[in-house]
Amino acid sequence: QVQLVESGGGLVQPGGSLRLSCTASGFTFSMYTMSWYRQAPGKQRELVAVINREGSTNYADSVKGRFTISRDNAKNTVLLQMDSLKPEDTAVYYCKAGGSSRIYWGQGTQVTVSS
Repeated sequence: QVQLVESGGGLVQPGGSLRLSCTASGFTFSMYTMSWYRQAPGKQRELVAVINREGSTNYADSVKGRFTISRDNAKNTVLLQMDSLKPEDTAVYYCKAGGSSRIYWGQGTQVTVSS
């Protein structure tokens, strides 16, 4: 059974940091490109960061220099370190695994940036 379980969300003040974690099971994690998406109320889901099998990364312009995606294939985990958080980063954050023919999504974790 495939599972992607996100954790680490919560309430943080502007300028603060959070680290999201996504732990995978049920598929060969190392063979998949892993991504973080987010969806704010009333908005479409958008790509935040992606890391491929080789460890190359890409980021949305809105988070470049503030967010860092990483993966640990030994632990089947992908992380999103979020620094210098802004109120506009408030959203539900989703983990996604993309393979050659399959896509899996996590259930999401809420991140709220507010004073």
